[in-house]
Amino acid sequence: MKNFVQPGNTITLTAPYAVASGDGLLVGAIFGVAAGTAASGDPVEAALVGVFDLKKTASQAWAVGDKVYWDNTAKEATKTTTSNTLIGVAIEAVAGGAGDTIGRVRLNATF
Repeated sequence: MKNFVQPGNTITLTAPYAVASGDGLLVGAIFGVAAGTAASGDPVEAALVGVFDLKKTASQAWAVGDKVYWDNTAKEATKTTTSNTLIGVAIEAVAGGAGDTIGRVRLNATF
């Protein structure tokens, strides 16, 4: 196909804030995980699909299959839907203790 550009598993985005490799970032309706470090306003490669361990809201239990959202104010994954963007689903259960701050998420890459 002469109009094919790329698979789209990763794309270059303009970092809306400073990010490090592995950080989540939200640009409009596009959520991705930074492949490298970038200052705010700099280009950064972002993965749109795959399974990632992301910082999550502490003291929030997750079950397998729970919908996961991005809280762009706190810069973390959450089950809270209000004012947050759907990014994928939890693929492992996570306890709800104060120290349980990482959740495994399969990105949905749809908008």
